[in-house]
Amino acid sequence: MYNVVELFSGIGSQIKAMKNLDMTIGESYTCEWDLHAIIAYDAIHRSTEIPFNLLRLKKDDLIRKLSEWTFSAEGKEAASDSVIRNLSSNVLRRLYSAIKGTNNYVDISSLKGNSIPGNIDIMTYSFPCQDVSNVGAFHGYKKGIDKDSGSRSSLLWQVGRILEEMKAQDKKLPRFLLMENVTALMQGRHLKNFEMWIGDLEKLGYVSKYYPLNALDFGLPQNRPRLLMISAFVGDDVKKKSEVQAFFDRKTVDAVIKEYKESAFFRKMTIADLLRNDYTDPEQFEEACECTPNNTPSRMKIWEDNPQLVLEGNQINSRYQIVRTITTKQDRNPNSGNLWFDSGIEGRAKFRYLTPRECMLFMGFTDSDYELLQKRNPDIRSGFKLFSRDKIIRLAGNSIPVKLLEGVILQIKKLDEEVFS
Repeated sequence: MYNVVELFSGIGSQIKAMKNLDMTIGESYTCEWDLHAIIAYDAIHRSTEIPFNLLRLKKDDLIRKLSEWTFSAEGKEAASDSVIRNLSSNVLRRLYSAIKGTNNYVDISSLKGNSIPGNIDIMTYSFPCQDVSNVGAFHGYKKGIDKDSGSRSSLLWQVGRILEEMKAQDKKLPRFLLMENVTALMQGRHLKNFEMWIGDLEKLGYVSKYYPLNALDFGLPQNRPRLLMISAFVGDDVKKKSEVQAFFDRKTVDAVIKEYKESAFFRKMTIADLLRNDYTDPEQFEEACECTPNNTPSRMKIWEDNPQLVLEGNQINSRYQIVRTITTKQDRNPNSGNLWFDSGIEGRAKFRYLTPRECMLFMGFTDSDYELLQKRNPDIRSGFKLFSRDKIIRLAGNSIPVKLLEGVILQIKKLDEEVFS
């Protein structure tokens, strides 16, 4: 049984990967301040009804209860009080219920080490990447992970602060840490900070090994290179340190990929497996229509400039075996790829983008996950839901490929069994 803390938990790719590996989860805690991600995590992984005592609370009561936390409406900046106040009672109830139901610490900057239990087996941390990634640099995010820079990516050091506080209070540190971010951490000005981070973990008693990997090597037909790092706590145990280092020495990138492919958990998926383009199905047809742009020159250029995954006649284009990285927006140039589609709606182009459902599928979530998200989609106001098309695509784009996580977490299981059992 594994007790888990997911820092920067998003919509829960980490816990989903663990469950897919048949790991028994004991106590679990999350830390996420994006209110959409908080509610989405709860909808996907718990799917419970709102407690009766919350249904009775009025809006002012809910706002007062939520005032102890800092939230974000888009995952980048703190939301003002007016933003929270403008949310409907339905959304506020769902938000408060989700925080309590998923043991959410909400804002990592306010999280203290004494709040983390001393029996944690795995702590995951996928800190924001916009100040590190090449895409982020293009959009002007250039502060990197420099300490005290105030960048979103510098929240990495909050993880170190929390671990230091746990150590200072003689709490047991998490047995394993799992980091996920972009491969740019190994390059240029970011490398020195990354090496400093590994050094800080070593001082705390961790032995670490990082892996530049790609989701496409773990069965998902998506080009998504990521950097993952396992850190195992050995403290002052010289023998354990040597055994862990020997384990990591054997576990090259190729070995990690090979062992996952040979496991019972690997499944090779194709683009055709994950597209939902059976337009005789009313639900798939409606979702496709929602992602069909207006027939304008700028939109037609998106069709011309990007992979045409499905051609006229609803024929899969054999030229493409993978999609481009699923980002937080598909109505853009470049995007992940497009499909020929005739909605029959006047003024619409004869192609569409990937739907929110498909974006989630390409990240390793399931149709059931998407449907739970829609089922638990609260009203903002009459006729408008919290999780719009673009909100779900953003949540998917900000998540981690589940199958990629499975491949690395499988190594944590092996390490635990071979060295620590």
